[in-house]
Amino acid sequence: MLSRIEDAGINASAPPQQRWLDGWIVRTSPGKARRARCVNAVAPGRLPLEQKLALAEQAFKDAGLPMVVRITRFTLPTDLDAKLAAMGWIRVDDTRVMVCPRLPVSEPTALPAGTHWERLSGADYAETVGELRGSPPIQRAAHAERLATSPVPYQGYAIRRDQDRLVLACGQFAREADLVGLYDVFTRESERGQGLARSLCERLLSLASKEGATVAYLQTEADNQAARATYHRLGFADQYGYHYRQRPGQG
Repeated sequence: MLSRIEDAGINASAPPQQRWLDGWIVRTSPGKARRARCVNAVAPGRLPLEQKLALAEQAFKDAGLPMVVRITRFTLPTDLDAKLAAMGWIRVDDTRVMVCPRLPVSEPTALPAGTHWERLSGADYAETVGELRGSPPIQRAAHAERLATSPVPYQGYAIRRDQDRLVLACGQFAREADLVGLYDVFTRESERGQGLARSLCERLLSLASKEGATVAYLQTEADNQAARATYHRLGFADQYGYHYRQRPGQG
């Protein structure tokens, strides 16, 4: 199941700027999501590591991006992380993959008074969450592009205030067969601590369940205790972690 979840996460984050390099999926999207601008080493390959690194780094240089390598329990060869560490590549962005093995069957709790539930197009969603995060235009455009070309369709929703139509929280899901991933869940900073993220996720999971999903997954920073507590209350638990490696001095 975890292998399927890893595959689903890779599929759901696929950008159009993607190529194969001797067992590596090289992604060079200019968006905010690091999973769409990294190397996923999914097969051992045949080339020497130094040669493959040089080829991949040139691809990232051509795209104007720093090269990062995503390391998971499924990375091949299994000693790639140790080899990169021995070469001085630093470890960044400790992330946890959390899984809910059985989607809740109860109806979601009611939305706060004076708010409503609204579905957003991919382009509108990228702009909405980009505005909440303060992302620059190039990252918002890259996000919209990735949503438009994703092999796994996304559905994006927002909790919007009736009075001024301000988006208080938003989130997306991408369903692949019986698996559903939650992505880009974000609450406006001034509205945090009111249970909006939980209410939003309950609705996303309920919609996905009605479409046939039975298992949910998500990815969140290991040190984001507030988000992790919300996900724990929804039935998610840590299943595995991943991180990235990059050369020192690269952002």
